[in-house]
Amino acid sequence: MNRFLISLCLLFLLYPNLSVLAQVEEPIQLKTDAFTLNGTLTLPADVKGPVPVVLLLAGSGPTDRDGNSSLGLKTNVYRILADSLVRQGMAVARYDKRGAGASQVMDRTKVRLADGLFDAGITDAVGFARQLQADSRFSKVIIAGHSEGSQVGMVAARQTRADGFVSIAGIGRNIADVMKAQFEYALPDSLKAEASRILDSLRVGRTVPKANPILMTVFRPSVQPYLISWMKHDPTADLKAYPGPVLIVQGTNDFQVPVSEAQLLKAARPDAQLVLISDMTHMLRTYAGTNRAENIKTYTALGQPLTAGLATAIVRFVNQL
Repeated sequence: MNRFLISLCLLFLLYPNLSVLAQVEEPIQLKTDAFTLNGTLTLPADVKGPVPVVLLLAGSGPTDRDGNSSLGLKTNVYRILADSLVRQGMAVARYDKRGAGASQVMDRTKVRLADGLFDAGITDAVGFARQLQADSRFSKVIIAGHSEGSQVGMVAARQTRADGFVSIAGIGRNIADVMKAQFEYALPDSLKAEASRILDSLRVGRTVPKANPILMTVFRPSVQPYLISWMKHDPTADLKAYPGPVLIVQGTNDFQVPVSEAQLLKAARPDAQLVLISDMTHMLRTYAGTNRAENIKTYTALGQPLTAGLATAIVRFVNQL
């Protein structure tokens, strides 16, 4: 038997449903005054009739369509999740956020302050969602947001009347309160009070020109307007305002966003489905221990598969719509 046939046999042994794996990719694009956003639409091949499509929104920072960023994230988490969903018969759209990957400023003379605020991310998600809604190949449009993308997605889902919304590791409190909780374990005691004062100032719309240099790596002047704009959003109020079906997915070993945040979202929308996935970290991979340093390794675990059950929960939700 030649090497090609041996390899083919191995593929069928590893992936017994190989016929479902066939997929095609095509570019998607959204233009704003200053930016051109680029992404990827992945579809199952040789499927007759319209299929549901999931618009996958990335988390915080300059994160690209695959789930990687220049700030050290090396995950490929969105690419892997998209592949898992397409294998099960649905399409997935994902894109590089502003300033990430291939989504760069095209005309600096047209850049405005609003381009760097939280609501710009909502505008982008709405733009891509409406493109998908206008495409006859899709039977339903579902918006799924991971981490910060959860808050972006719930507003975009309301504005576009999306057929469903999925929150993955999304917060249930104001981001200022969440950051305070995160600083409790991330900062030395000498900096916690100062960090709390900065957050309180930003929450009422006042920038902070000076602070401890360590804190200014997080609260640098260029980031403060973005944080202020984010703090104007209440995730529970935004989720209540979306009238469509909701799925809330949360890992039990996520030290950035604990289960209590998902429970707050569930309380805001008692009709939502809540799925807790055992030992799943913030990067949607499995770690069963309590060592934070080991947990953080899942943020750069390119070769580690996603936690079992994540894609299944999303597919089940979409199929019920």
